[in-house]
Amino acid sequence: MDEVALVRAAINGDLDSFNRLVLAYQEMAYNLAYRMLSDEDAASDATQTAFFSAFRSLSSYRGGSFRAWVMRMVTNTCYDELRRRQRHPTTPLEPVDEEDDEEIESPAWLADSSPNPEQTLEQGQLDQAVQSCLEGLTDEFRVVVVMVDVEGMDYQEVSIAIGKPLGTIKSRVARARLKLRDCLQGFWELLPVQFRLENKDQL
Repeated sequence: MDEVALVRAAINGDLDSFNRLVLAYQEMAYNLAYRMLSDEDAASDATQTAFFSAFRSLSSYRGGSFRAWVMRMVTNTCYDELRRRQRHPTTPLEPVDEEDDEEIESPAWLADSSPNPEQTLEQGQLDQAVQSCLEGLTDEFRVVVVMVDVEGMDYQEVSIAIGKPLGTIKSRVARARLKLRDCLQGFWELLPVQFRLENKDQL
């Protein structure tokens, strides 16, 4: 895909080119929205709204990573929805520990995977555990760790998408990973053997 050419054509009013960009990034956009909102319908609505916003704002695109630019639209749409929910909360937000500040490697079990039929049930349970732990993060931590560890975006792209300095992104990802690691030890039996701490009390 020649992204630069497609973006240029889309800016000049070629709807087909914009639709090709949508097809290229809609799965990533939906996955991010779902991880942020924990609801399929809300994620679909947010994804659609974000692409509408992107289309209307094409004239403001100034080059660089188009993927990061689109993900910024998705992130902003999700934040709008989360703020709306906070005005009408259904469950109380849990406090998040702010003490950890050490980076750990990106855990492979955070990424989306395509399990074979024999692994479907186990993978489904693990995915639910991951989503449960993601929901325990603040919005600022959740969005960066989803972008980096689930969607595979690099720190610079995330910095553009979130509109925060590179150092802030790195710090948030590191702290989010630690919190997720600790949370997921509560689902120890679901973790692939290579990712289990030898001692569950070793947190």
